[in-house]
Amino acid sequence: MAVNKINSYTIDVILKKVNDASSKAARIDVLQEYNTLALRNILKGAFDDTIRFIIPEGDPPYREANQNTPPSSLRKQSPRFRYFVVGGPGERLPRLKVEVMFIRLLEAIPPSEAKVVLLMKDKKLETEYKSINKKLVQEAFPGLITK
Repeated sequence: MAVNKINSYTIDVILKKVNDASSKAARIDVLQEYNTLALRNILKGAFDDTIRFIIPEGDPPYREANQNTPPSSLRKQSPRFRYFVVGGPGERLPRLKVEVMFIRLLEAIPPSEAKVVLLMKDKKLETEYKSINKKLVQEAFPGLITK
């Protein structure tokens, strides 16, 4: 399956499109149509039980970026997620430094995407996007979620 180069939509908009799709097959089609590394990282972080975050649960104090002109995007920032998981390079860094890195990531992306990151971290993505669950993600992206 090739990765699409669709960069005009934020991850929260893509998740809303998936959530609003009329059937399971349509939701899978939308996920596959907007298949990007950032989307897969969010889905894997939210639904893979082997991934645990070293960032404390809940929302950290951060200043939201301007929704219209954020400094960055989740597509550019998602590779940094590896610093925030158990077993990642962030475990070798002081906890405070990792938490500051996480806050800077949230401040660099649009507020709507920051909300998605927080939902992913706390494993609560399904509370906001009720039609998106582990089984759907496993069918859309076989092998993405290991457990």
